[in-house]
Amino acid sequence: MRVLGVDPGTFKMGVGVVEYLRSEYRVVHFTVLNAPRSKDLPHRLHILFNQLSDIVDIWKPTELAIEEPFAGRNIRASMAIGHAQALAMLTASITGIEVSTYAPRSVKQAVTDYGGSSKEQVQDMVSILLNIAPRDLSSDAADALAVAICHINSSHAQQITMTE
Repeated sequence: MRVLGVDPGTFKMGVGVVEYLRSEYRVVHFTVLNAPRSKDLPHRLHILFNQLSDIVDIWKPTELAIEEPFAGRNIRASMAIGHAQALAMLTASITGIEVSTYAPRSVKQAVTDYGGSSKEQVQDMVSILLNIAPRDLSSDAADALAVAICHINSSHAQQITMTE
C-alpha cells in the first residue's frame, strides 16, 4: 500500500507519501507545495494542482488520504481549505486513486494516541515513527504524513475486522 497524505492549504499544502509493507511504515517522499500569496485563489489552486499532479505521476500512490478542514471561527479560511481539499480529490479522481478523508482529531489520535495533541506533538511522533530528523520535517509535511499513517492504520484495522 502506498498512500499520499495531504494537509490541504491554498498557500502551503503538505504532502507525504508513505508505504506500508510487512507491518512497517516507510517514508517515500514528503514536501510542502507552495503557491505565491500574490496570486488570486484560482491561480494558486491551478499551481497547486499542477504540483500535486506531478507528485502523483512521480510517486504513484495507490490511495490518497486528506485531512478534513477544521470548522473554526474563520469561515474564509475554512472555505479556502475546502477548495484545496477539493483540488486534491480532483487530482486523485483524474488518476483513478481512491480517496479517504479524516477529521483532524482522528489523525492526531492515530499518531499520538490523543485526539487533542498539539501540532508539535504530531510532528514529534511522525518524526519518530518514520525515522525523520525533526529539523527536516515542517509541520505541514508532518501533518500530511500523519494523515497517510492514519489511513494506513484505518485500512489495516478494517482488513483485520473483515478476516475475523
